[in-house]
Amino acid sequence: MDGRLVNIGFGNTIIAHRVVAVVMPGSAPMKRLREDARNAQRLIDATHGRKTRSIIVTDSNHIILSAVHAETLSLRLNGHGTGRGDSSEKEE
Repeated sequence: MDGRLVNIGFGNTIIAHRVVAVVMPGSAPMKRLREDARNAQRLIDATHGRKTRSIIVTDSNHIILSAVHAETLSLRLNGHGTGRGDSSEKEE
């Protein structure tokens, strides 16, 4: 079991083994997913008021909004990025 914490932006972290999917927020199904989670009180907004660039789905069916790109989060979840000092992982 992987208890590794992954930075999802602005000092917020998630446990890597609890992540089911990291998806882009632009499509209509993802907008419905976000709205359904908000109505069911399962939505966690970790964007600090910034634009949502990725949506994280967890095994507990919680939906987490992040201001970090999905590709960057994918690299971090796979252990290829530390989230520090690399310009390709810069938070916007």
